[in-house]
Amino acid sequence: MKILVVYYSKYGHVMKMAQAAAEGINSVKDCEAVLRRAEEFEDEVKRIESDEFARPVWEQQKDIQVCTLDDLRNADGIMLGTPTRYGNMIAQMKRLLDSTAELWMEGALEGKPAGLFTSTATTHGGQETTLLASMIPLFHLGMIIAGVPYSTPGMLHTEGRGGTPYGATTLAGQQNELNPAREDLEIASALGRRIADLAVKIRG
Repeated sequence: MKILVVYYSKYGHVMKMAQAAAEGINSVKDCEAVLRRAEEFEDEVKRIESDEFARPVWEQQKDIQVCTLDDLRNADGIMLGTPTRYGNMIAQMKRLLDSTAELWMEGALEGKPAGLFTSTATTHGGQETTLLASMIPLFHLGMIIAGVPYSTPGMLHTEGRGGTPYGATTLAGQQNELNPAREDLEIASALGRRIADLAVKIRG
């Protein structure tokens, strides 16, 4: 089973969540994580190259292939990771999803399990709205969306960190100075395992 983890990350937080999700996927027998990134806008590349904080993250991701429609078509399950922009997914990820009309026509994604993860600068920066809004196109594509049950270790807390029933989340900080908390990464890994397990049950 191939589980696609497609994400966008400018400062590395969502990338680390994607890597944790991939570890969870790879821990499931007969499942393999396929890591892909949403294509960057050309004008944004110029800004990244002049940003001392974003440039090193960009360099780390250069060898990760850009997600294609065939990647989506061939996946047995899909995880999407996006930073929050005003309570919604980032435009780079929206462009990818907006390009899937032929997959919608084919029903190519119908019945595939899907999970979501995100990062925000602040505790109330739109984590839940981003995850919920990101589900809408997945429903249109016929996917089966899975969240994070509260039985998952680390979910029941009152700390200033991530973890929602709608998907895995983390905090970046107002200056992108924070690293994902260990518990946030563990929840992302747990969601990866859950999507892989569901893919085996549904499509195995």
